[in-house]
Amino acid sequence: MLKTTTFAVTHFSVAFAVAYVLTGSFGVASLLALVEPMVNTVAYHFHEKIWERIRLRRGQTAAAQPMHFGHPAH
Repeated sequence: MLKTTTFAVTHFSVAFAVAYVLTGSFGVASLLALVEPMVNTVAYHFHEKIWERIRLRRGQTAAAQPMHFGHPAH
């Protein structure tokens, strides 16, 4: 859980810093730092659903996928 927490803090910090540098607005940067991870989470959910459908169409399950350096080969 600590790793997840530190990643979330890093993600928010980077999003805030980039938005602040680009806009110069503390308010816009704060809003973007909060909204962007939420939108990314939803996008990730749909991304995973799409790839699961692709795997099913190919007739592969996670266990049946060939491995490359300990990770599924794509």
